Amino acid sequence: MASVSLTRIIEKMKLENLTPEIDVSSIRITQPDINRPALQMAGYFEHFDATRLQIIGFVEYTYMEGLSQERKREIYGELMTYDIPCIVFCRELKPDPIFMETALEHHVPLLSTRKSTSAFMAEIIRWLNVKLAPCISVHGVLVDVYGEGVLITGESGIGKSEAALELIKRGHRLVTDDVVELRKVSDDTLIGTAPDITKHFIELRGIGIVDVKALFGASSVKDTQNVDLVIRLEDWDKDKEYDRLGLEENYTEYLGNKIVCHNIPIRPGRNLAVICESAAVNHRQKKMGYNAAQELYTRVQNSLAKRREEGED
Repeated sequence: MASVSLTRIIEKMKLENLTPEIDVSSIRITQPDINRPALQMAGYFEHFDATRLQIIGFVEYTYMEGLSQERKREIYGELMTYDIPCIVFCRELKPDPIFMETALEHHVPLLSTRKSTSAFMAEIIRWLNVKLAPCISVHGVLVDVYGEGVLITGESGIGKSEAALELIKRGHRLVTDDVVELRKVSDDTLIGTAPDITKHFIELRGIGIVDVKALFGASSVKDTQNVDLVIRLEDWDKDKEYDRLGLEENYTEYLGNKIVCHNIPIRPGRNLAVICESAAVNHRQKKMGYNAAQELYTRVQNSLAKRREEGED
């Protein structure tokens, strides 16, 4: 199961640790959802998901301030008996002495942030969704072409890295070569990243490892990119029928998400970089509502209808 260390969250979100006495190095967050324990403060603990990151905002804080000393000890004591990974106070709010005492007694870390509750919730949920998303590794090259994430796949040695290098020279940006880590952040979105070891490197047979960032500059690389289109390179087969119109989309599936896929046959003289650029722009046009294949089909239908009318006359 994917998880993120609490230490990493503290660093990323710039949180202040209010309980440095508690060792947080072994605490890990396993789900991107959060919980605001307002109902729990009122004494309702049914369906309480304690394993989530707990956030206390201004509403919860003012309610807690109005509790009597006895009620605070009772509610806080019951709350802390659950396996809570941590509690974050927003707006730089500070826990009262009884809350702090109870947290230390049950070894529950208390953290604080300057951000408003809504802003912090939105940021932490978005970040955790990416970090904890289902992830697989696929063999291929991911390039940002005109803002479209193009995943180039195919057999080893077919020319994926060479096509990517040509695209980089034409001003596009490399995300990763050879190994692409795909994360499903929603039912519509796949994000591709590079493993830390191979980030910004390309392997070219006969030359070796090339550092793209060092050769072409920081503008030639990118850390993450949505996967919008898959181009599968394959050897040319003269006996195979290839799609020449593109009226119907073909798809491939990763982590349950369907991505538009083009099978591109390779033969001498075909410029792969130009083909990838054209495929990316065509895909972008379709998303904007224009389909060239459909336009051609409409023209043919109109031409046939016009000829029939002329024949009847």
